[in-house]
Amino acid sequence: MSAVRRMLTTLVVLAGFTAAAQVQGPAGSPQPRPPVDPQVRTLRVEGTGEVKAQPDEAFIDVAVETSAQNAKAAGEENAKRMEKVLAALTGAGIAKRDLQTRNYNVYPEYMPPPPQGGEPKLKGYRVSNLVSVHVTDLSKVGSLLDKALAAGANRVDSVRFGLSREDAVQGEALRQAVARARKSAEVLAASLNVKLGAVLDASTVTEAPRLYPATFAMDMAESRAAPTTPIQPEEQTVQAKVTLIFAIQ
Repeated sequence: MSAVRRMLTTLVVLAGFTAAAQVQGPAGSPQPRPPVDPQVRTLRVEGTGEVKAQPDEAFIDVAVETSAQNAKAAGEENAKRMEKVLAALTGAGIAKRDLQTRNYNVYPEYMPPPPQGGEPKLKGYRVSNLVSVHVTDLSKVGSLLDKALAAGANRVDSVRFGLSREDAVQGEALRQAVARARKSAEVLAASLNVKLGAVLDASTVTEAPRLYPATFAMDMAESRAAPTTPIQPEEQTVQAKVTLIFAIQ
């Protein structure tokens, strides 16, 4: 069994001990884990891991906004246009389960206040319906945007890229962090002419990958200079940090 695998096994066992130690108190709050015995000589090290991965999913936020003199008319017009947008997206291969309404707003619009003062007059009502589209084929992101705009969408809030296999990437970053922390401990122990003992404590912080936006102006999206709106996903980075405390024999 390799050193890294032994370290991971120890880390899992310690995590189990830590979870068991954090029992619920009278008020329902977790009790702090017991500190390391101050009489034991220890060596504390940190390790970081970083993994870069290409995104394999995208989330497109498109909306339909309509205005009318009354809320009913604005809502009916919005529903007609959004129905066409959804039909265009499903016709392009997007499953209905990958279409989700994220926001629906109805709000009044007012005329600018008169120069002499007074209350602004009601101009009408605006209805906004925002739909998020989950895309797993990144080569279709640009064409889906074009289809949504052609079908009646008049607002694109963002295009975000993510990782569907986030757990696997985070696990690899954590393994790298553990391996580097152990290597640092071995170097320090050799330099101090001491021997490493068991791991007394282990903690970790894993940073989840961010959803990198690819926002753009509407005039660029509506441009017909190119047959498809070009969208390029960015490589994503996942980081993990591990702190290990070894006993010194």
